[in-house]
Amino acid sequence: MSPSPYRTRTGVFLLATLCCALWGSAFPAVKSGYALLHVAPTDTASQILFAGWRFALAGAILLITALAMKRPIMAMSRRQFGQIALLGLTQTAIQYVFFYIGLAHATGVKSSIMNATSVFFSVVLAHFIYADDRLSGRKALGCLIGFMGVVAVNLNGAAGVGFDFTLQGEGFIVIAAFVLAAASIYGKRLSRDLDPMVMTGWQLLIGGLILTAAGQATGGRLESLSPASGALLLYLALLSSAAFAIWSLLLKHNPVGMIAAFNFLIPVFGVSLSAAFLGESLMQWSYLIALLLVCAGIWLVTRPGATQEAATR
Repeated sequence: MSPSPYRTRTGVFLLATLCCALWGSAFPAVKSGYALLHVAPTDTASQILFAGWRFALAGAILLITALAMKRPIMAMSRRQFGQIALLGLTQTAIQYVFFYIGLAHATGVKSSIMNATSVFFSVVLAHFIYADDRLSGRKALGCLIGFMGVVAVNLNGAAGVGFDFTLQGEGFIVIAAFVLAAASIYGKRLSRDLDPMVMTGWQLLIGGLILTAAGQATGGRLESLSPASGALLLYLALLSSAAFAIWSLLLKHNPVGMIAAFNFLIPVFGVSLSAAFLGESLMQWSYLIALLLVCAGIWLVTRPGATQEAATR
C-alpha cells in the first residue's frame, strides 16, 4: 500500500504549494471583485457581504462533495458541532472581516507580503502548544528577520524614508494573519476526531452565513452582479473549498511549524499575480527587500537543525 500524499515529502510539497498558489491568487481576485461589483474601499458592509457569499458557497460545495463521496456530514456530537461553529466564527468570519477590510485599504502586493506574518505567529503559538514543535534560537532569528521584512514593505520608497502603515489597511491584514494562525492550530486539534473535509465544509458554511448576515444587517449590497463577477465569485469559492480542505488534511498529518512555513509561497504568488492582473508596481526596493527577508526568515524557521539532520542521514 503506497503512503498517503499528505505524509510524503513530495506530496506535502506539491499540495502545500497548490494551496499557496490558490490563496495567492485570491489577492488580485478579491480586488477585481470589488471593481466588478463597484464596492468602494469605504463600503465595509458590502465587503463583508461579498466575503459571506464566497465562503457560504465554498462550504456548500465541500459538503455536497462530501455527500457525493458518501461521507457522513452529520456524524458529530453537539459538542463537536459547537467546536466547528467556533472554528467557523474565528477562522472564516472574524479573520476575513479583518482581511477583506484590510485588503480594501492596501495594495494586493503589500497585503500578500503582510499576510506572511501568519507563518511566524504559527511558529510562536505552536511552541506553547506542542512539545515537539519548540521555538529554537534559529526559529527565533527567522521570525525576527521575517518581521524585518514586514517593516521593509511599509517603508515609503518614494520618499526614501518614512513608514507607510495604517491600522485599517496593513494593520488589519496582520490581525487577520494572527487569527488565521491561532484558528489553524485549533482546527488541527479538531481534525483528530473529525473528517477534515466535513469539518472544513461546515466551518466555511457557518462562517460564511455569519458574514452574510452581518453584511446585510449593516446595509451591505452587491448590485452589479454579472456573468464576469459571478464567475469570479465562483472561482473564489472553489479556491477556498479546495485550499482549506487540503490544508486541514496536511495539518492533521504533519507538524504545524512545517506546514505553516509553506505560507512563504503566498506572498510570492500574491505579489506576482497582483502585479500581473492589477497592474500594481512590483519593482519597488521595499517590496523586493521585504520578499527576500520574508523568504530568508522562513528558510531559517523550516531548516532542519543539526539533530534533525543527523537523524535523517
